[in-house]
Amino acid sequence: MSYSIIPTELLESGVSYHRPTPTAPLRVSMDSSAMEVMTDLKQVAASTIGPESSVEEANTKMKLRGVRMLLVVDVDDTILGLITATDVLGEKPMQYLNTHGGQHKEKKKKNIMTPQSQIEVLLIRDVSQASVGDLVETLKKVGHQHAVVVDNQGPNNARTIRGIF
Repeated sequence: MSYSIIPTELLESGVSYHRPTPTAPLRVSMDSSAMEVMTDLKQVAASTIGPESSVEEANTKMKLRGVRMLLVVDVDDTILGLITATDVLGEKPMQYLNTHGGQHKEKKKKNIMTPQSQIEVLLIRDVSQASVGDLVETLKKVGHQHAVVVDNQGPNNARTIRGIF
């Protein structure tokens, strides 16, 4: 088989780039499917940060990504914990410094994050049957602003974080 060379041109000045076509805002009610409001990590890249990053770096990354929660991962993308804007901007950083000493600039996010062993998760099979109202009641009951959803669709059916509310 013979292949052809695709012609090239120089990019002229003033060129911009395409952006996704805006869609009409989704109308959601308490009776809507919870799946409609879940950030599906099969469709949207997860916002992550390493464990040695500072609290300030986490805050900056959240602002840049337009999110209020980051997954804390190691070099193999294994979940070590999560950190929220409330963790970063609330009392946790100062409580840690008061208890352990150190300087403000030394605060590491690993010291104020919710560790993996304390993350409560929802199962995708339950979320797929739930309404937004069910989700709201669940978040109220557990006292969280965010929820993590897992499935068993990773390599070899491994448990994987599928979505975030």
